[in-house]
Amino acid sequence: MPWFIELLKATGLAVVIFTFLAVVSAMFGVYLERKISGWIQARLGPKHVGPQGLLQTVADTVKLLQKEHITPRNADALIFNAAPVIVAVAALLDWIVIPFGKFGGRVLVVRDINIGVLYFAAMASVTVIGIISGGWSSNNKYALLGGLRSAAQMISYEIPLALGILWVAMVAGTLSTVGIVDAQVKQGSWFMFKLPPPIGWFGLPFGILASLTFLTAATAEVNRVPFDLPEAESELVAGYFAEYTGMRFALFQLGEYGEMFGMAGVATIMFFGGWTEPHLQPWMWLLVTLASLVVVAVILFSGLRQTLLVRPILILASLGFLLSLVMFFGSRAGLSPVLPSPVWFLTKLFALVFFLMWMRWTYPRLRLDQLLNLSWKVLLPLGLLNLVATGFVLTAWGR
Repeated sequence: MPWFIELLKATGLAVVIFTFLAVVSAMFGVYLERKISGWIQARLGPKHVGPQGLLQTVADTVKLLQKEHITPRNADALIFNAAPVIVAVAALLDWIVIPFGKFGGRVLVVRDINIGVLYFAAMASVTVIGIISGGWSSNNKYALLGGLRSAAQMISYEIPLALGILWVAMVAGTLSTVGIVDAQVKQGSWFMFKLPPPIGWFGLPFGILASLTFLTAATAEVNRVPFDLPEAESELVAGYFAEYTGMRFALFQLGEYGEMFGMAGVATIMFFGGWTEPHLQPWMWLLVTLASLVVVAVILFSGLRQTLLVRPILILASLGFLLSLVMFFGSRAGLSPVLPSPVWFLTKLFALVFFLMWMRWTYPRLRLDQLLNLSWKVLLPLGLLNLVATGFVLTAWGR
């Protein structure tokens, strides 16, 4: 392919990915965060700007675009201005190797490379450079402390994150993101729940341990509660971005949400079958449909419908009812797949994002010693033990 065609293709895909990050992960992600936090705290959340507050993040974006960019007097201006760009670009580069599904026999991925998940981990590590740079260059002790906390946290949790990736590479036999999904299809199970035959009958929770290790480390990598010590408003004002205003502040938020969606996307690829749909019998889909319908009916026809805390349950049950109903009739008709593969990838992606947001608004922030102890004394030994046990089983009984 001529070089200028490759250049045009790369430019177009960069625009598409950045638009996805800016609109879906940042703007829609902030809206989801506010609504979910409101539901958990028994309040309404954004409501007045647009229908059900849908345009609130658009209004916030317009406001940030109009704000003045202030550089502190004694700050290192070059590094100070470059730091938010580094964080946003790192989030953008993460999505190069994440496949969204298949269309017309082609995998919807920017570039399928044979070290896909290793590349993802490397790009995710670049974020810490932007955060440390922003904290150090601000000439602010609170921002500096936030940057130093970020360095300690991210370096500590990159090791459990890598152990989760190594476990998947060991079981799948490849580091390619597309290859990992294909391995789960060939082996007939998602890596979250089961090891491939003939060792799946052992029933050992290798996949569950690996996925929990990865998701916990991923939450710490993107500075989400209960691992948000680099920001820590109660102690550090805003942490490493305390001196940032306007769109430079927004770029840090874009990087955080882009990383969160990226981590959820990679976890979907590695542990939940990627774009593949669940292979359940029609009667199982019917049971899920009836169970979801019962939950919706109980909430709507009882006093629970007035309680804000059950609104997310009502919405999730309604979505589950619609999805399982479509899958029931589709599987009865012999369709395979019933829904387009990107629909399943995005469904799993947003389910994991909801889980991460749920964790944020449920648990309090850990102390620094608790955060480091969890990494070095719990996740690291657990990840190594899981890796060794899986390697022994694979070596002794074969793949």
